[in-house]
Amino acid sequence: MMCDIVIASTDAVFGQPEIKPGIVPGAGGTQRLPRAVGKSNAMLACLTGESVTAQEALNTGLVSKVVQPDELIDAAMLIAAQVSKHSLPVIVAIKEAVNRAFESSLSEGLLFERRLFHAGFSLADQKEGMAAFLERRPAKFVNR
Repeated sequence: MMCDIVIASTDAVFGQPEIKPGIVPGAGGTQRLPRAVGKSNAMLACLTGESVTAQEALNTGLVSKVVQPDELIDAAMLIAAQVSKHSLPVIVAIKEAVNRAFESSLSEGLLFERRLFHAGFSLADQKEGMAAFLERRPAKFVNR
């Protein structure tokens, strides 16, 4: 639940089994899980201790993608390669903005996003990215 992107194999199972031995979920189970899957699904998982399949986790938003077990590493590497093609300062800003969405009100989050958006226009990568878009070619970002 702490990962930015979660890819699961079809044979993966997910759960919050802590209630079975009589303890409260730790490591964010009662805090991150509701943010990922909603209150009702989080309560179901935490109060019953029952596991869910990878497909159920996908349906609730706990995971981003489900692939066959033998495709897991390749799928993760493909996404990592896609992300790494982009400007590192922009990647960092996007991660910070999305994470901020869970820690602030919508109006505060939008203000934060607006600041990041405007600050991005000072980046050399933004100028290269816009030029590449207009010239219909792949961008060659310097901050990767």
